[in-house]
This record gives sequence, structure tokens and C-alpha cells, in this order.
Amino acid sequence: MKNILTYGTYDLFHIGHVKLFKRLKAMGDNLIVGVSTDHFNKLKDKHSIFSYEERAGIVKACRYVDLVIPENNWEQKKNDIEKYNITTFAMGDDWQGRFDHLKAQCEVIYLPRTENISSTDVKQNILSISQLELDSLKIKIDESIRIIESLQDSLK
Repeated sequence: MKNILTYGTYDLFHIGHVKLFKRLKAMGDNLIVGVSTDHFNKLKDKHSIFSYEERAGIVKACRYVDLVIPENNWEQKKNDIEKYNITTFAMGDDWQGRFDHLKAQCEVIYLPRTENISSTDVKQNILSISQLELDSLKIKIDESIRIIESLQDSLK
């Protein structure tokens, strides 16, 4: 039985997450996904849109995922590998080399990320749209103020 393990925050679930889980599930029999808790994200200075419970529920709903576990700290990976009889530990290639110390326990692989998509990019796009809307609203408010001032001047 091949058990695959990966971890992540999985905020703003997107097609890159689905593709990752599909690739990982194809490598083994069971895919176990550790989802970072809100407390752990805070320690990493990471801010999620969705709570741990919401993110874990979304990940659990993905058909490629067999089990979702909470990721509480960096050190738990060694114990989780033993506890769940993990044969392959996998992370995105942006973590290249960071988990090589786990190679004594199981195979460690780093997969390329899906191009042109990340939760960070999605958040930036949302912020850009929000900023454009705020800028547009400010222009409308400024125009309204000018009209009101003009009307006030004409009434004098």
C-alpha cells in the first residue's frame, strides 16, 4: 500500500490544488493532506481568507483526497510519516530541498507548481479589483463634491 502525504494552507482553493492532488493520488493508494491550522498560519505570518475548518472541508471534498489532517507545526511531519505509514512525501518545488531530511523515512519529491495560478496571485487580483473599484468610487465622490460646490456657488 502506497500512502502519499503533502501539506499546505489551501486557501482560495483553485485548479492548481486540484491538479496537485490528482498527480499525487496517481502515485499511490491513499492521499493524505495536511492542512495548516489557523494557529500555525499565524506562526508563519500567513493570513488566510478562510478558516482552517472551511479549508479542511474544501480539501476533504476533493475526490482525490482520502484523509485530511491538521498541520500544527513544522516538526509533526516526521511523526505523521510514521503514524500514517507514508511511502512518499511530496511538496511543491518552491520547497526544493527543505524536506530532504525526511528521506531517511520515505521518498521525498518536489513537484512543479501549476503555472500562472496560486492563492497569492488570486488574492492580488482580488485586491487589484478592489483598488480599481475604490479608485472609481473616489472619482465619483470627487465629481459629486465638485457639482455640489458649483451648485452652492451658483446659489450665492
